[in-house]
Amino acid sequence: MTTQITLFIIARNEADKIAKCLASAKELVDEIVLVDDSTDDTAAIAQQFGARVFTHPFEGFTAQKNFALDQVKTTWALSLDADEVLTPQLAQEIRQAVQNTDYDGFELTRVNCFLGKRMRHGGLKKEHILRLVRAQKARYEGGLVHERLCVEGRTGRLKNVFMHYSYNDIETYFEKFNKYTTLAAQTMYEKGKKRSFIAVLFILPLEFLRRYVFKLGFLDGIRGFIWASFSTFYIFVKYMKLWLLHTRDNQ
Repeated sequence: MTTQITLFIIARNEADKIAKCLASAKELVDEIVLVDDSTDDTAAIAQQFGARVFTHPFEGFTAQKNFALDQVKTTWALSLDADEVLTPQLAQEIRQAVQNTDYDGFELTRVNCFLGKRMRHGGLKKEHILRLVRAQKARYEGGLVHERLCVEGRTGRLKNVFMHYSYNDIETYFEKFNKYTTLAAQTMYEKGKKRSFIAVLFILPLEFLRRYVFKLGFLDGIRGFIWASFSTFYIFVKYMKLWLLHTRDNQ
């Protein structure tokens, strides 16, 4: 009997991307679970692919993804974001990998694209991420943001890649930027973390140098410079939002 796989996704207003994601996995998976918090046609598009759609208010990435994982009924669960696409080679490798294996999870290799082009440096070259797991042995850990999928047991790594079309334009980047910096600041605030303004001033140039020079971001041309600059600005905004949360406590 063929081992069954469910693709599970959380999404918010991804109508322009979700179809490409689901189309890349439709021949691989036996079921699709979408946990939706959208005001656009994301859910309707997913239903055209036969997805089971659950409307659920967003309470942080960890909680939202655990809710989605709880809806999986098959042995194996595959996690993708709406802006990620399986290659045919990886889909075939996944189908073969889950048959009669002693592993309880597999890391997949993600290739990142930024502003319409594949990035090869600046910390974006290739990422190995646990995304394919035995559903009953897996759980997400983390806070409101930067969640991490964990599994009890042995893990392996597949060789083929999937694509991450993260930000096709700058407008989309800053829409997510605002949300992520707020969640990151809130997570640090709830843990009682603080960062002095002087410390932030030292961190910012180091972050830019790390991505643009040490991780060879300059080899990605203007996109490498933009990515290093935006990543540095992300750090600045995150800590300023944290500072504001603590400042309001003292008013």
